[in-house]
Amino acid sequence: MNKKILAERYPDALHWAFGDSPEMADELAQLVISGVKTASCGSYHAYKSEVSPAIGDYNVILDGRNEPVCVIRTISLTLVRYCDVTAEMAAQEGEGDKSLTYWQQEHQEFFERAGSFSPDMLLVFEQFKRVEVLD
Repeated sequence: MNKKILAERYPDALHWAFGDSPEMADELAQLVISGVKTASCGSYHAYKSEVSPAIGDYNVILDGRNEPVCVIRTISLTLVRYCDVTAEMAAQEGEGDKSLTYWQQEHQEFFERAGSFSPDMLLVFEQFKRVEVLD
C-alpha cells in the first residue's frame, strides 16, 4: 500500500517501530503480523515525553527500514510497575518463549540500554489488536 493511501485510511495514526534497533523492529513487527504479539510496554517517563498512543488510536508499525508493515489499534493502556508485570502480560508481548523470566531479562536489558532501569519503575502496558497487514 502506498503511503498516500495509508495516510488517507489512517490520517491521525502514529508511525513507529518497536524496539531500539532495525533487527528488533523487524522481529517484533513479524510477531504482530503473525498474531503472536498483542501487547507492548514502555517506560512511563518515555510515554509522557513522547507522542504516545491513546486508547482507540491507530498506529502504523514500521519495520527496520522504516517501511509500514501493519496497522494496530490500541485497546487498553495500564500503568504497572516493572516488578508487578505478570506472566500473562509477558506472554501477550509474544517474545522469546513468552515466559515472565524471558520478559524480565530482555526488558531489563532494553531499559538499561535506554539508561533508565529500576525494578519499581512505572511502565505503560499497551494491549492492541492487529487491524491490517500491509503489502
